[in-house]
Amino acid sequence: MKTLVIAEKPSVGRDIGRVLGCSQKGGGAMEGKDYVVTWAMGHLVTLQDPEDYDKKYKEWKLEVLPIMPERLETKVIPQTGKQFHLVRELTGRKDIRDIVIATDAGREGELVARWILQKAGCNKPCRRLWISSVTDKAIREGFAHLKDAREYEHLYEAAVSRAEADWLVGINATRALTCKYNAQLSCGRVQTPTLAMIAKREEEIRSFVPQPFYGVTVLAEGISFTWKNQKSGSTRTGNRERAEAVQKAVSGCLQLAEVEKKRKNTPAPQLYDLTELQRDANRKFGFSAKETLNLMQRLYENHKVLTYPRTDSRYLTADIVPTIRERLEAISIGPYKTLAGKAKKADLKGKLAFVNDSKVSDHHAIIPTEQFVQLANMTSDERKIYDLVVRRFLAVLYPPYVYEETSLTGICAQESFTARGRITVSEGWKEVYGSEPEEVEQAEADAVKNQVLPDVKQGQRLKVLKSTVTEGKTKPPARFNEATLLSAMENPVRYLEKRDEQLARTLGETGGLGTVATRADIIEKLFRSFLLEKKGNDIYITSKARQLLGLVPEDLKKPELTAKWELQLSDMAKGSLKRSDFMKNIRSYARELIDEIRTEEGVFRHDNLTNKKCPNCGKRLLAVNGKNARLLVCQDRECGYRETVSRTTNARCPVCHKRMEMVGKGEDAVFICSCGHKEKLAKFEERRKKEGGGVNKKEVARYLAQQKKEAEQPLNQAFADALKGIKLK
Repeated sequence: MKTLVIAEKPSVGRDIGRVLGCSQKGGGAMEGKDYVVTWAMGHLVTLQDPEDYDKKYKEWKLEVLPIMPERLETKVIPQTGKQFHLVRELTGRKDIRDIVIATDAGREGELVARWILQKAGCNKPCRRLWISSVTDKAIREGFAHLKDAREYEHLYEAAVSRAEADWLVGINATRALTCKYNAQLSCGRVQTPTLAMIAKREEEIRSFVPQPFYGVTVLAEGISFTWKNQKSGSTRTGNRERAEAVQKAVSGCLQLAEVEKKRKNTPAPQLYDLTELQRDANRKFGFSAKETLNLMQRLYENHKVLTYPRTDSRYLTADIVPTIRERLEAISIGPYKTLAGKAKKADLKGKLAFVNDSKVSDHHAIIPTEQFVQLANMTSDERKIYDLVVRRFLAVLYPPYVYEETSLTGICAQESFTARGRITVSEGWKEVYGSEPEEVEQAEADAVKNQVLPDVKQGQRLKVLKSTVTEGKTKPPARFNEATLLSAMENPVRYLEKRDEQLARTLGETGGLGTVATRADIIEKLFRSFLLEKKGNDIYITSKARQLLGLVPEDLKKPELTAKWELQLSDMAKGSLKRSDFMKNIRSYARELIDEIRTEEGVFRHDNLTNKKCPNCGKRLLAVNGKNARLLVCQDRECGYRETVSRTTNARCPVCHKRMEMVGKGEDAVFICSCGHKEKLAKFEERRKKEGGGVNKKEVARYLAQQKKEAEQPLNQAFADALKGIKLK
């Protein structure tokens, strides 16, 4: 008798099969003496579409809503149907005694496997593999400590409840808005509050009125002092006359009233969870959240050099500590060899700041595995993400950064002036980052800059050499980029409508809007739906998004809704909330949403119509900005025509060195820069060849292939399946 192992992805399945000695390979499975290993391709099974319950739902009509099947059923995804049928055949084999669920260790991974087994009608005993990395060692240890799958029953209930709740609310609300306003409008409990946060930030920027402020700096014997209001403690004033009066009064000598020296230390920043890694990768390399997740996934699955990426913890559990030295051995190559050698001397006994079992839920922080590293096999982008994780791992094993800070307070003309200086005593963990420690250390909030100070004593008088009035203007809040948007989604407390402590605490406990595993996809979905657009690194909401926020029910725009859902799902996973109670409330809520949309008064207007007609249906095309391209798309969802007008490339302008856009197709393609520079594709290739940079024909080929692919794809790829067959009446 044999055990069937079901992994989530082919790459992981093949690794498990190799470790388990499954040498016989077939299409979609591997077999050995004791095990048969197969895999999903992500989800093989999904929830049925509305028209699967009743043909009347194929036509989108407001009067048939809400769609409320008594029980939500699943169906096999057609694109991966062949693999599902193979898995079902394997589960039914008489020589298969039991099943090992080896999908990703988390809520969604549990759903992937359970839906497959349920649809296959498999009732054989199941055990669960729960591992954080896919190295050979981790797989062996995981199979040595398999758990009864029944221990994860509540986790599955939470997973399926989340999926069904999103279906009931998303499908009904999206259809209601689309039908009522005759436009492709979608909403959801995470994406809509995310849009609302960006809209609120844009409103803050629009309504912001810059205010002038003034300060005074004094140079006394090589030390730069900053005026400080003795009453408020501020180094600024909104009154120019006040600043000028201080500046004129300062003369002669400044007497040091206080000289304070303190030795301080700064510990290393915490280990990475996925969101923090995505933020750093966006700030440092400009990677989108989705790009970072994809790179992490490859480093985890293919290279096996990093642990499970979809984690929300920045700590390790105590059982990982004994493996740290082995992990250091694995990364002791190239640029990390010397650093890892010093890290091996770290004392790993006693209490460690980066170890806390209570702050680790499903998975610990992202760290290197014990797998030997081959940097030459990684792409340039993979190396960048790997470097971030390795250096952060090394940093927590180094001592704190130690410095001596000197604070001076001087008095002149009865006014107070301050200066601050810092001398490094020990680099500590900053040694890991070489000359770029500022990229991992939070900038000083204090307006007084640090400087190198001479040895001075209290009571000493310093001759004033110069005094200057400084001025500036307050700045509006910065626009969101992907890094700051991820932060806002993770901690959306300031966007709560009411300052409710319990809701704020709930948002903190549940991880904010979305999860570490879904935020990247949510942001990408908003771009694909043309609700967001990028200008440089800044994110803007579109006119379509503004109108949508004016039409969608208020409750769906609030972060509180997700907080309540996630808290209940968390309780369900722990076994303290019944699934039936949760779903009863969700059904009632979906009905209330439809009633609200049906009775609401509002209008949606396309304000991006062009005079160009669709070649398929003759309707006017819409001009939209994709994340990296400008497109024309048909306003008719049934038609789905789209064409790319231009795409941002990696080709740099020879004049200003900014990225250029490629406009046109094939031989007629032209590179255009915002500075006004233009050159045809042939000229560009000729110039690049002369410069010795080579002609980037691959990029051109990729662009042309992408154009063709996009032309064949329907508008709003994220919602293509959900919106297919729409017929508005």
